[in-house]
Amino acid sequence: MRDYYVYILASSRNGTLYTGVTNDIQRRISEHREKTACGFTSRYGVKCLVWYEVHSEARAAIQREKNLKHWSRAWKIALIEEMNPSWRDLYPELF
Repeated sequence: MRDYYVYILASSRNGTLYTGVTNDIQRRISEHREKTACGFTSRYGVKCLVWYEVHSEARAAIQREKNLKHWSRAWKIALIEEMNPSWRDLYPELF
């Protein structure tokens, strides 16, 4: 069974946010960190994994990502701070 991840990256505490979805979080976050994922995250230096959740179904993960993208910035910040109040980079803890 494969896991699907919805995640939020930040440039810094209360900085620029990016929401994404993937089935391989290690590879995808590495792409953001190494700036091989051209576009928004490399342009704005968004590479710190500050929030994520795991889903067992792709459809649920994709829908959650779409919902989060429509949330206000304040709601996203509250979601991050509920799981990660210090905004530490969670990537090293995962791998």
